[in-house]
Amino acid sequence: MTTKHSKFLSYWLRHAPDAGGLTLDSSGWAVVESVRASLSREGVDPSLLERIVAESDKQRFELSSDGTRIRARQGHSVPVDLEWPIATPPQHLYHGTIGEFLGKILEEGLKPMGRHHVHLSPDREIATRVGARRGEAVILTIAAGEMARQGAIFRLSTNGVWLADAVPPSFIQQT
Repeated sequence: MTTKHSKFLSYWLRHAPDAGGLTLDSSGWAVVESVRASLSREGVDPSLLERIVAESDKQRFELSSDGTRIRARQGHSVPVDLEWPIATPPQHLYHGTIGEFLGKILEEGLKPMGRHHVHLSPDREIATRVGARRGEAVILTIAAGEMARQGAIFRLSTNGVWLADAVPPSFIQQT
């Protein structure tokens, strides 16, 4: 199993369903059989779909309870409403980035950058893995509890990723 397979799914289910010949409903779900057909057109054995979902390192995808639909859990740039519940965050959450972006983040805060939400991790280890995708990770501590007390809304996806509309610089500390 390669990350190439997961990248096909991420691209289609988050950003470009048309590129995979897929249609997403308003909650981001695509029909599994359509996804299998798209994988087959890309030369990927369509019977690997469940394995791709199960082995995704960050559990990026989920299958519906009846197994007929699939969606990305977060990270969309196309309009969808994933209906993640509003949740009270822990006192601190974390965000992994690289040094190249640090100055701008500390000045302007974290923004969704073309996606629906800013993604925050529940611990430093996960944030480090996220940040290390592009180079040496820089870990930011987010004062999520204080943000929530001041009215910010947080959502929690089923794979443990915390979502916020934005994080102002006053709630960010480099750790």
